[in-house]
This record gives sequence, C-alpha cells and structure tokens, in this order.
Amino acid sequence: MTLDPSPSQTVGPFFAFGLPFDGGGDLVPPGTAGAISLHGTVRDGAGAPVPDALLEFWQAGPDGRIPSRAGSLARDGRSFTGFARVPTDRSGDYTVRTLRPGPIAHSPEAPHLAVTVFARGLLHHLFTRVYFPNHVEANAADPLLSALPEERAATLMAVPDGWFGGPGYRFDVRLQGPGETVFLDLIGGSE
Repeated sequence: MTLDPSPSQTVGPFFAFGLPFDGGGDLVPPGTAGAISLHGTVRDGAGAPVPDALLEFWQAGPDGRIPSRAGSLARDGRSFTGFARVPTDRSGDYTVRTLRPGPIAHSPEAPHLAVTVFARGLLHHLFTRVYFPNHVEANAADPLLSALPEERAATLMAVPDGWFGGPGYRFDVRLQGPGETVFLDLIGGSE
C-alpha cells in the first residue's frame, strides 16, 4: 500500500491551546491613569475577518524605556509590562489596554508598538508597527514612515476613536489585498 506524502508543515491555528493567557491584552492594569485602548479587526485578502489570529505587541513605556523585568506573562496588577498577547475573537476583533509609547532615547524612530501577527495559512509570522497620530514631528522624521508613500504609511497609523468611552485607537490589520497593512522583513531573505 502506498500512502500520499504528508505536508511538511501543519498550519494550525492551534494558538488557543497554550499561547493566550489571562490578562494577555493588559499591558497595564484596569484603571491605570493615562491608559488607552487599542482595538481592531484582522482581515484576510478577501476582507473577511480572521477569527483565529494571534497578535503580540511589544513597546516602550511613556518614558521611552523598554521594560526589562522578567516575567512579562505574569501580571502583578501594578506594573507596565511592555508586552501583550491577544487572540482575535469570532469576529476577528482584538483589544489591548496600554499606555502611549514615548520616544526611545537616541533612536530616529517615532514612538510605536511592534506587532507580530500569527494566523492560519501563514507559514511565517508577520511583523508590523502601530504609530500614533499625536507624534506629528517624530512620525514625519521616522525612517520607515518617511520611506513609504502616504497611502501605505497610513496602514501603520492608529486612528483615534474614543472606544469604551475613554481614549482609544483603532488599528486594523489587513493581511493582503486592497489596503494591505505594511509588513516588515525582519528576518531577511524570507519570501
């Protein structure tokens, strides 16, 4: 009996079995002064919501320092962790609670959140960024944003919307197609 070869990669998603954790979307505890919400929808090339994606967010604090405390998965209810991991829900939506990042000393980059996207059908995760419109001068000087055409740079900009009745921003991720989010090649040589 001859069997067909099995694929070399098994593309999940299997994220729900161990990657999300309690409070994963809270870079700061509820009620933190100056906290903002960042929320959005992950969509595929046809514009349909992706109900089983996983997003990781990394960022500097408002003071521009990158948290270096070990155990960012262990939320103590008081500390800014600089890290979030959230799955999308059935509607492809996600939400994180954080603080606006500050400028990192001696860096030409505007304050931003680094985002990693994991989703079905992706053999390699994707890297992107979230910038905020209130950093006008820094955004204009940012090496990445200034190298992109305006319509492409707009895919990296969070849009203020006051969601949940407080300071909030919307940032949608479009995996491909019209309005595709700009993704970064941080690995080099990948296709």
